[in-house]
Amino acid sequence: MPEWKQKRFWKNVHVVFSEAGYLIKLDDKILKTPAKRQMVLPTEALAKKVASEWDEQVEEIDPTTMPFTKSANAALDKVSEQFEEVSSLLGEYGDTDLLYYRADSPPELQKRQKIGWDPIVKWAENTFKVKINCGTGIVYIPQNEQMFSEIRIKISNLSIFELTAFYDMVSITGSLILGLAIINGRLSAEKAYQLSRVDELWQLEQWGDDEEAQAASNLKNAAILHSEEFFSLSGRTKSTIF
Repeated sequence: MPEWKQKRFWKNVHVVFSEAGYLIKLDDKILKTPAKRQMVLPTEALAKKVASEWDEQVEEIDPTTMPFTKSANAALDKVSEQFEEVSSLLGEYGDTDLLYYRADSPPELQKRQKIGWDPIVKWAENTFKVKINCGTGIVYIPQNEQMFSEIRIKISNLSIFELTAFYDMVSITGSLILGLAIINGRLSAEKAYQLSRVDELWQLEQWGDDEEAQAASNLKNAAILHSEEFFSLSGRTKSTIF
């Protein structure tokens, strides 16, 4: 049985300003989230991006072509309801960050990790005024709890839209430090994603390309680039985050 798809029912899409923020109108109807909340957006730029997705729909609505709408829905319907849980979960990444754990062999992989990861670890140490412990193997490496308590507080000051984007950055890379580097302007999202794949890329060189793995990687790369833009459109400039 074919899946039912909602058809386009509107002719015009408009962005309108209200005291609460920016709204989107489909003809005379205010756009709402799946949870029936009004889609109130923090900036005109983000509202225009969402509006353009709705304006570009033809006969049937295709959610796969509407990433900004999807992220806005997630922020308003999910993150707003689970803000503390999401903030806490992100803070936990800092306790087991990808960049702490280095290979004990072979030398070439160790070299790549050092060249790629050490400058970002040093940046985090200088930015947050703390010593970060790194080591080889998979045994747990304790970190400075005070540092992560302060970072958790800073994360909790993000808006629901910023937190939605930041969550994707951290979960895609597996690294709180790489996520922080993106939102503070130290790294582009694309570069951060490549750094998160140092081990994976080395393995591919040894064993050859995997089409399925490459397809999955392409999707993740697109997702993290989207999260970077969504964060940027949500309001603050990168230099004003932490």
